[in-house]
Amino acid sequence: MNDVIIVGGGPVGLLLAGELRLAGADPLVLESADGALRRNRSYGLRGINGRTSQSLRMRGLTEAFSEAQSELFAVARRLPRLIKGDRARGHFGGLPLVEDEVQPGAAGGFVLRQHVLEGILADWATGLGVRIRTGCEVVDVVQGDSEVRAVLAGGGSERAAYLVGCDGGRSVVRKRTGFAFPGTDATMTGRVAAAELTGEVESSMYGNRGMVHVSMVPGEIATMEFDGGPEDRDAPMTAEEMQGSIRRVSGVDVTVTRLDGGIRFSDNTRQAVTYRQGRVLLAGDAAHVHSPIGGQGLNLGLQDAMNLGWKLGLVAGGRAPESLLDTYTAERHPVGARVLRNTRAQVALMRPGPQVAALRQVLEETLEIPEAMRHFIAMGNGTDIDYAPDSARRLVGRFAPVPLVSEDGRPVLVTGSEEIRDAVNGRVRIVEAGSGAGFLARPDGYVAWAAPDGDPAGLAEALQFVAGSDGVQV
Repeated sequence: MNDVIIVGGGPVGLLLAGELRLAGADPLVLESADGALRRNRSYGLRGINGRTSQSLRMRGLTEAFSEAQSELFAVARRLPRLIKGDRARGHFGGLPLVEDEVQPGAAGGFVLRQHVLEGILADWATGLGVRIRTGCEVVDVVQGDSEVRAVLAGGGSERAAYLVGCDGGRSVVRKRTGFAFPGTDATMTGRVAAAELTGEVESSMYGNRGMVHVSMVPGEIATMEFDGGPEDRDAPMTAEEMQGSIRRVSGVDVTVTRLDGGIRFSDNTRQAVTYRQGRVLLAGDAAHVHSPIGGQGLNLGLQDAMNLGWKLGLVAGGRAPESLLDTYTAERHPVGARVLRNTRAQVALMRPGPQVAALRQVLEETLEIPEAMRHFIAMGNGTDIDYAPDSARRLVGRFAPVPLVSEDGRPVLVTGSEEIRDAVNGRVRIVEAGSGAGFLARPDGYVAWAAPDGDPAGLAEALQFVAGSDGVQV
């Protein structure tokens, strides 16, 4: 029997699989599509924000991201000018977010095609020994007292102690397990297509019905119309459909002369009430869906994987109680709810009309205040996350204040105390500090214990939390 089955081999499922492997578990990834199909769905660019870059840098993955991004820039020479600026930190409803002063050591982000991102994560995961099976469609999930079973299309099944649904917004795992998924219905239809057209369209043009945006990826164009959600999201897109949308929004009499494919999206916004039911858990879009405006969805899911991986690995390996899994929902659900709130706000800011135009002008003025700009940048990049807001220690619950490396997935203890260093074993990576002060970072980079004065009080409990029962004694 497998330790963990992961349904869905996208970026979230692949990162989770690698994290589980580092934590000592043996995961199996079941992906319904093959590589060619996934590549065909890879429209637009996927942004890796500063916080996710910091997390992936801990695993030694950012060098591969940097190389892939450089290759992309070499092909699309407009990108360095538009994206690579050191102070650019995304946008909020189309309003640029730019830092007034970049802090030393601040992590920058990356932009990649999704199939390239998946390829990097797949190579990393399989290099760790993760098993990935493509062409395996899961049609049902059956949960028992001691195991959970993934039923496959065409017959057969796989069994595991735990199962995680990373199978997207229309998750079979979520539906078959019965997770409640409340939220709001779609009010807009977005379209992204690889197309050639006659007629000039500005890079970002607002009209009476929505907006049109010429992508930074050569040959791609996107529209948004605020007249309800798509009637049939999965139907093949035609040149006539995309042409009509561009004309309605821009008022320009363009002709789409070639269409190589396209996708539709909406602002359907929902979140699972809990991310765990017994032996079944959810991560990524299976747990939360929202408008892609602002590019937060991928990062939200990757951070889900970082949070869940080490916890589920400890539990599946018998080194921590099942109650540890409850901290996954407790920590990640509020983060997801906040992203849903700000993506709803961004959709509202992009609606046509004089009232919204006035609101955008007011917000533009607000963003000229440095503190307000920093607030929006932190919200959009996830750098304001605090898993322990009531802690007496300022660092606890926040991401590590200095860059850390833990390619083997171990917690990291930063300390200047020789006594503390001598008391811990190989389950924890040691980084020597210049004084007695120190902190303990969880495998996902968030601080579990801190002591400005080097006092070890509370360290033993924190080590038990992050390293399990065969961890360390202090």
